[in-house]
Amino acid sequence: MIRVIVVDDHPLFRFGLKTIIKNNHPDLFLAGEADCGNALFGLLADTPADIVLLDINLPDADGVEIARRLRRDYPAIKILAVSAENTAETVKAMLETGVEGFISKFDSNSDILADAIRSVAQGLEYYGKDISHIISQIYLSKKKTVQITSEFSEQEKRIIECCHEGLTGKQIADHLCIAYKTMEWHKTNIFRKMDIHSTVELVNYAVKYGIIGIEN
Repeated sequence: MIRVIVVDDHPLFRFGLKTIIKNNHPDLFLAGEADCGNALFGLLADTPADIVLLDINLPDADGVEIARRLRRDYPAIKILAVSAENTAETVKAMLETGVEGFISKFDSNSDILADAIRSVAQGLEYYGKDISHIISQIYLSKKKTVQITSEFSEQEKRIIECCHEGLTGKQIADHLCIAYKTMEWHKTNIFRKMDIHSTVELVNYAVKYGIIGIEN
């Protein structure tokens, strides 16, 4: 028997999940329900559970914060995130907390939910179709960033950083203690590698692909 706690601030959605768990899947047991983070941790104080079915948008705390606390205080409990907010930033943040699964409210039915719960209970990861697509995009973006960053020499990266700081060509040459013509040669190479034609494009490109940080 897999003991599940449902955490969601929408009563109708909680009712639907409870109905699915109680009526359709005898191997699943609804151990409890909560409408916010405080209610969840109050419940966990005396309610054993195997899995927390966690909505990531709650009135008193976001899912990332709750997942981190669950990891710290209840490491044996597995987390299956369920949400309608499926941006790359949200998915990435939840994955970094170490959740075992993540499914979209828009991509879920009784069978998908039950399969996700069983998979997570068995120690496997489970991601719905929508979430898997987002994870793939995150991975490809990281891979592209690494590949792009490796294309530039250390001197070129320093020139890119100077451009981001708003230095003129002469100021960059003086700052790096190189001849102005040498700086221009490096900059031409940078433009060629980026396939761009202006310093503004250079800065936008460098920030987008992680060559320089926004905080620099």
